[in-house]
Amino acid sequence: MAALKLSVLDQSPVISGHTPQQAIQQTLRLAQAAEQMGFYRYWCAEHHSIMALADPCPEILITRLASATSKIRVGTGGVLLPYYSPLKIAEQFRMLEALFPGRIDLGIGRAPGGDQATAMAMGQGRYPSADDFPDQVQYLTAFLDDDMPDDHPFRQVKAQPAGPTSPQIYLLGSSDYSGALAAQLGLRFAFAHFISARGGDVVMRDYKKRYQPSPREPQPQAMVCVFVICADTQEQAQRLSQSVNLRRLNMDYGVNAPVPTLEEAERYPYTDTDRQRIAHHSRRVVLGTPDVVKQRLLEIKAEFEADELMVITITGDYDSRLHSYELLADAFALSSA
Repeated sequence: MAALKLSVLDQSPVISGHTPQQAIQQTLRLAQAAEQMGFYRYWCAEHHSIMALADPCPEILITRLASATSKIRVGTGGVLLPYYSPLKIAEQFRMLEALFPGRIDLGIGRAPGGDQATAMAMGQGRYPSADDFPDQVQYLTAFLDDDMPDDHPFRQVKAQPAGPTSPQIYLLGSSDYSGALAAQLGLRFAFAHFISARGGDVVMRDYKKRYQPSPREPQPQAMVCVFVICADTQEQAQRLSQSVNLRRLNMDYGVNAPVPTLEEAERYPYTDTDRQRIAHHSRRVVLGTPDVVKQRLLEIKAEFEADELMVITITGDYDSRLHSYELLADAFALSSA
């Protein structure tokens, strides 16, 4: 049996009392530790004008991470393609592949990654619609693989630097849209369970059922990304979750603020409505001791018929976040695998 591939998604959280620059340094620290612990991939997410998340340009950050590591795959989770030229993204990732051959992943999303005003600013006053997303993905793939049809007017356009290898492409999603598109185009698919905890298993199975093989990917490859807080005791994991509970409450109420510390979360005057919202969001979190978390992650993997698991962890301090990954790596015996 092949070893389980367990990976990391990092949104570069800015914890209250810390600067965005410090958050990026903690991303570097965690990436280096994740490689030593045996995690398979390390992805950085793209967000804009969000006080709690420090990374608007993962394609730059993963260059630093790949330089500071030697074997872990690094990638984007993901590039928000409606904002950009497919050719320019292809050039960026051909460059990354030339610098770090066989280690680069290109995860692609279509969400705005911020509020409407920020999306309008990104589009210079025009909201960047995702209507053209399928065409953008096909252009991007064709440029990356030098596979534009012979009769296409862009046939002579080459994304440099050319090379024998190409980044792995994943379409990211939290609904059936990206799963259906990935199946149609013959691309890998990653489902964001940490965003949408219900229905993802159906989306994933439908992706595999409807998959159309492509030269790039003869077989479907699916990954599910889960929010996890792992601690030495169940009570400690529950306590640590209070920071992300308040963070999600802030998102619900449109409060643009850093990730609360545990102390801030414990002092917050929650109402009954707040507690109901927190209970609703808790379905997206797997928390507990290593044994409890491992069992639930394996259940999710089986429910989704996923080929890989990816984990995102945010707490109210960077050390407990790192420790959560350490416990998870030990539980799955990643270093020995």
